Amino acid sequence: MDEGRPPVTPDSSRSGRLSRPEAVELLGAADAALSSGDFRDAAVRYSRVVGFDDPVITAAALLGLGEARHRLDDDDAALATWMAAAELGETPSAYPAWRNVAAARVRGGDLAGAIAAYRESDRRAPPEDKAEIAMRLGWLMKEQGDPGAARKYFARGRGEGPLLSATVMLIAATVIVSLSATLSVEGQGLVDAFELDKFAVAQGEYWRLWTVTLLHAGPVHLLFNMYALYLAGPIVERWYGAPTFIVMYLACAAAGSAGSFVFGGDLPSVGASGAIFGLFGVLLAAGRLHHPVDGQSRALVSQLGMLILINIAFGFAIPGIDNAAHLGGLAAGLWLGAMLPPTRIQTLASLWQQAGESRMARRAKVPVWALIVAVGVVAMVVVAGLIVGTTLRAG
Repeated sequence: MDEGRPPVTPDSSRSGRLSRPEAVELLGAADAALSSGDFRDAAVRYSRVVGFDDPVITAAALLGLGEARHRLDDDDAALATWMAAAELGETPSAYPAWRNVAAARVRGGDLAGAIAAYRESDRRAPPEDKAEIAMRLGWLMKEQGDPGAARKYFARGRGEGPLLSATVMLIAATVIVSLSATLSVEGQGLVDAFELDKFAVAQGEYWRLWTVTLLHAGPVHLLFNMYALYLAGPIVERWYGAPTFIVMYLACAAAGSAGSFVFGGDLPSVGASGAIFGLFGVLLAAGRLHHPVDGQSRALVSQLGMLILINIAFGFAIPGIDNAAHLGGLAAGLWLGAMLPPTRIQTLASLWQQAGESRMARRAKVPVWALIVAVGVVAMVVVAGLIVGTTLRAG
């Protein structure tokens, strides 16, 4: 046997069952014929592979066969072939097959069918493709006479998230509770139940670690904190998604409250500053370490370091400001931002993937468990703070 001879491409006209090496080799030859513009030869070779008992290989052959038929102006056959590839299940070819189905239905004037296909492709799309699909869905919804749905998809495509974002809902809840506590007759009851009363926390009222963020010492305090949340919250939400944003906010709030509980003196505290400083820490650490590609937030993120230093300096200079909460939340945010790269937008690391690595593989490498580990460390520090603070209050 001559080890130096190149492998011989299987004869696509030969009948009978293909071995796996033959199927893979024939699929590669079909890809090469398609790339060189020999669409008929590519179609013959892809057809020979279709039916192989591995759905991954058969789906890839159907995907290529559909493209060859499309290039040969047989659009009906191309659409049917792509549908067959998409219906083989969750193979690496499912996402591009659904996209091709959607585009074919647009060309054929079947806008409702195109919307359904784009939604299927959106379910399987890597993060870097979701904006483009959302914009296409937006235009299709507009053409179908549904401006409300079109606006939602356009907002997603621009990276703005849903019209009623988690940040907006968080701001609304904080404003409602804070103003109710400040302006209503029953407000003192809310203050007594929600403020960070250090001695009450030492007695086991741990919900105050979070409810303190819903109270503020007057309209000016509320206005400044909600403006800061309005600036930082949407960026964190865009980088990580709404669920992770909420988890980060709650973790930073707990860390800020624990810092105040241990180092902040005996007076009760109110305000969301610890959680908001935590969001600033997330953006600062993630921006410097993971380099998210996000032109919309570049101006704010580039100034965060100086803004944080200025606010901490004011906290030490002005009596009555709970800097311990600020620093506790900031430390938690820096940790979370350092440990968790943004997953909803491109980063410099994701742009420099190996050329041969598939998009499906890159998506699977996102460490889903990392959030649990990172937040778990914050939780352990908070618990340690509660133990230390309770000991100090008891003494």
